[in-house]
Amino acid sequence: MAAYRRHQSGGRRILIVSYHRVVEDFFGELQRSIPGLLISQETFRRHLEGLSAAGYKFATLGEALDVMSGARTAHDDLCVVTFDDGYRDVYRYAYPVLKEMGVPAITYLPADLIGTNYRFNHDRLFHLVHSVQAKGYQPLFDVLPEPAAGLMVEVMSGRKRLSAALDDFIGVHSSATLMDTIRALEERLGPDAQLLPEQGDLMDWDEVRTMSRDGFEFGAHTLGHVVLTHEPLDVVEREVRESKAVIERELGKPVRDFAYCNGWYSDDVIDVLMRNGFRSAVTTEDMNNRIGGNPFTLKRKVLWENFSVGVTGGYSSSLTVCQLDDCFGTLGMREPVLGRRPQRLKKEGQEVLPSGANTANPIIMTEGAAW
Repeated sequence: MAAYRRHQSGGRRILIVSYHRVVEDFFGELQRSIPGLLISQETFRRHLEGLSAAGYKFATLGEALDVMSGARTAHDDLCVVTFDDGYRDVYRYAYPVLKEMGVPAITYLPADLIGTNYRFNHDRLFHLVHSVQAKGYQPLFDVLPEPAAGLMVEVMSGRKRLSAALDDFIGVHSSATLMDTIRALEERLGPDAQLLPEQGDLMDWDEVRTMSRDGFEFGAHTLGHVVLTHEPLDVVEREVRESKAVIERELGKPVRDFAYCNGWYSDDVIDVLMRNGFRSAVTTEDMNNRIGGNPFTLKRKVLWENFSVGVTGGYSSSLTVCQLDDCFGTLGMREPVLGRRPQRLKKEGQEVLPSGANTANPIIMTEGAAW
């Protein structure tokens, strides 16, 4: 399988893996957080050990890009470790493991949110809808405005699990609509409710600088965690340009790498990245990175705890290695979800989505995979 994948990739495999939150107690955190964003510290360590045992050499993103471009030759398959969103859990539980094992990594930051008490829209929505469920407000969706009512109908009727419903909801609606929905749910729950989740806090700049001094890299993930294909191009330009500037100002180092929120991109977004001095951007497309491939559509494998759970319910090293080597994809047992999307808004108020185009979010392989 590995030899075949090397042939498909043009010589050496370049695997980019993606994580969100590394937590101390997966099952404890599972009761209050989106499952697909979580992996325990112990499972994370085992992933790194499994990657090494499978023949991968850990590399920086820059080293991998050099191999992809043909500027250098790799004698081993390469693996690049990435984190999205800048959760504080990464500093608490992933950073010590990476440092101990000598594994490089890059974290993509929503620059305006670092060092604040902000919680991501997906975490807030999960918390609020979960609170509604706990209170048993069955008639709630009858009095909520759309599209909040539609979300609640899906969840409260049992048509979809909460994580799956949020995947679809976030895939369709803009950041402004998500905020409107959050406000509607908060108003319905009332001022006495805990409206912000305790978990899901983000790193501050001192923590980011500590990791940076130890050689860990940082890229941009917009200013406010914005799905750029949902936005007009003036917003795209601002989110790209200013996120780069903020991180460079705080770290005193150049920022050249970007992660698309939701993993979604368009030719317009790529053009903006190139104009602003970026050299690469990562998607959530679970496919091969090929020698000579486009550095602005880098493929990543998004991982979480249950990725490695075997039939007995415990950690399976065999299953993990099969997943990391993409045996199931090679055998045609799964289809990757593509990240290329129409740029829905060329100008403010101008909708350009083709008539009849499907806007539903098809991310179903792992809960919360694109966040």
